[in-house]
Amino acid sequence: SDIWSATSLSELRRNGMAAERWNLLHPEDPPKVPYIQSLLAAHPGPVVVATDYMKIVGDQIKPFLPDRAFITLGTDGFGRSDTREALREFFEVNRHFIAIAALKLLADEGRIARSEVNRAMVLYGITPDKPDPA
Repeated sequence: SDIWSATSLSELRRNGMAAERWNLLHPEDPPKVPYIQSLLAAHPGPVVVATDYMKIVGDQIKPFLPDRAFITLGTDGFGRSDTREALREFFEVNRHFIAIAALKLLADEGRIARSEVNRAMVLYGITPDKPDPA
């Protein structure tokens, strides 16, 4: 697995949109590849975007990774958190939920058994009946 940090998901989206536009207007030329696609080309596997912003911020790059299992964890909804750690736990964006999301996508791809996801949820004390924070 690989962990990446993106300083601007919006900028990655703008780059992807620019590549799409260029490709639209230059149908006879070799297509341009969005930067996010070129970065992740040599790194197979699912993509988990975790952000302290709303999920839609991470979802901006999803169209530019069409062949990847993809999920965004974000802070949609109304929470009352006094620390960043509490915010991330409440909105399911902390390290445990990132791990669960990655395992779930791997299970969806058939690369691990679904029981591994449940095992991790038990390990991290995550109940599947937890109320949705959004």
